[in-house]
Amino acid sequence: MTKLSVNINKVATIRNARGNNVPNVLKVALDIEKFGADGITVHPRPDERHIRYADVFDLANEVTTEFNVEGYPNKKFMDLVLSTKPHQVTLVPDPPEVLTSNAGWKIKNNLSLLQESLAEFKKAGIRTSVFMEANLKDIEELALIDVDRAELYTESYASGYQKNREEAIAPFMDAAKLASEMGVGLNAGHDLSLENLKYFSDSIPNLLEVSIGHAFVADALYYGFEKTVGMYKNLLK
Repeated sequence: MTKLSVNINKVATIRNARGNNVPNVLKVALDIEKFGADGITVHPRPDERHIRYADVFDLANEVTTEFNVEGYPNKKFMDLVLSTKPHQVTLVPDPPEVLTSNAGWKIKNNLSLLQESLAEFKKAGIRTSVFMEANLKDIEELALIDVDRAELYTESYASGYQKNREEAIAPFMDAAKLASEMGVGLNAGHDLSLENLKYFSDSIPNLLEVSIGHAFVADALYYGFEKTVGMYKNLLK
């Protein structure tokens, strides 16, 4: 069964709006685990506008399911990950000013950066993943790096789902097949939701993990965290 990792960035956004510790990010993460999620994902950005670097240390000490930390591999991020040693690190090509992740890696254009940072993480025993678009040319470039997994950037699937879900999923099925043939494990994330998750999961049989944040937290405002975890988990069966 595909694992559900919940991205709690939006919980931190709500907390930061008032400058105190409500909601408590650590407590929310531990509750989400208790309710049955398979992991917790965070994406600390340089301006700490949601998840703070201190949060990552707190979470690393307490999270008992899979802990996944996402980010751009600059020195500050690498030092953070190597200090906290999460179960998985997912590298994304985000410049500091972007609102949310909006593109996958072009590996050839960033080859030395990726090779060097991935080698450091692997040496520390951390599972590695890179954020990739469902483009066969880009997926082929995974052969240039030593990486455990690729996280497919699913925004185009989510935006095309209502109009034509078969057309929207097709490039992801092709990318998943190629990555699997290359021996690279598959994760996925970005704009997956209660509406579109089941069809995606059913169509990608070798999908190991999905990371869901914005839609999950929005749903939890209506249903509560416990029920929302169960709803997403049921779609992944």
